[in-house]
Amino acid sequence: MSQDGQKEEKKPKAVALLSGGLDSSLAVRMMLEQGVDVEAVAIKTPFCDFDCGKGCGHRVKEVADEIGIKLKTVYFGEEYLRMLKDPKHGYGSGMNPCIDCRQMMYGAAKEHMEKTGADFIITGEVLFQRPMSQNNRALHIIESETGLEGKVLRPLSAKHMPPTDAEKSGLIKRENMGDIKGRSRKGQLALAKHFGVQEPPNAAGGCLLTDPAFSKRVEDAMQHAQDIPSINDIELLKVGRHFRLTGDAKLVVGRNKDENEVMLALVEDADVVLEAKDYVGPVCILRGKSDDSAIATAASIALRYSDAPKDARSKVRVRAGGSEREIAVAPADNGWLESIRI
Repeated sequence: MSQDGQKEEKKPKAVALLSGGLDSSLAVRMMLEQGVDVEAVAIKTPFCDFDCGKGCGHRVKEVADEIGIKLKTVYFGEEYLRMLKDPKHGYGSGMNPCIDCRQMMYGAAKEHMEKTGADFIITGEVLFQRPMSQNNRALHIIESETGLEGKVLRPLSAKHMPPTDAEKSGLIKRENMGDIKGRSRKGQLALAKHFGVQEPPNAAGGCLLTDPAFSKRVEDAMQHAQDIPSINDIELLKVGRHFRLTGDAKLVVGRNKDENEVMLALVEDADVVLEAKDYVGPVCILRGKSDDSAIATAASIALRYSDAPKDARSKVRVRAGGSEREIAVAPADNGWLESIRI
């Protein structure tokens, strides 16, 4: 009750899907300006982690603190990989299952909305900004299949979309919503200036799964996994040069000191680790079935990327199953390497 005895109106409440990028943070600020109580959900997947500099998951903790809203983090691991292996709505230009991915995110937001008694969900999506998931058909499918029709407000593009329940009921003033669409950033930058956002971030680099080279690695991993790749397998996809030796074996070759260190941290008990014995060279991980033939092939590739002479046999250290040995091989041929490179 207020001091004059009148019952205070309940503030509308929303759950935001917050990525840390400019669009979602502007959507939240627009809601706060209208007096909406906002909490945020941030999604992590094996392909997008906070502060990774790629995809949609950068600076999310800092942004939530800066805006002053509560943040809940949801991690999709194995369930995301299962979806990725056979997405209901297919892939985009690479291995990006945009519609199915957004459905998982909406589902997490819906769960938090119901748990906290929120009235609706907000996102920073801009109509026609991304070709596969941000068009009218895709947005309708995502809402319909997650049971959220009328419950998702996209403040930046709301005037180009049918009114949501929040707008129809008067919780939100539609005239204060945005009319941004397409890939231009002019509207967002104008809003950023309005809200006093200092040094607005550039547009996100796009989902890692849209990268053509990385997509090939993911596709290869999916094709050769007995079930689905492990999280460790996915992390290994992000570093090194990758070579498909057989249907059951793959070699990963570090490209620099930092990658070598990351790879050593990812070594599993069943892996074979190879390094040139007498020359500076990369860490190499042979993963899968590793008979003598596969190990000899992997050793020749390890030498090719080391400082070892290219016209002579040299020794390679081979570590497997807690033991170590040395083998002497000649460096691999460049032309052949390109034929097996993933």
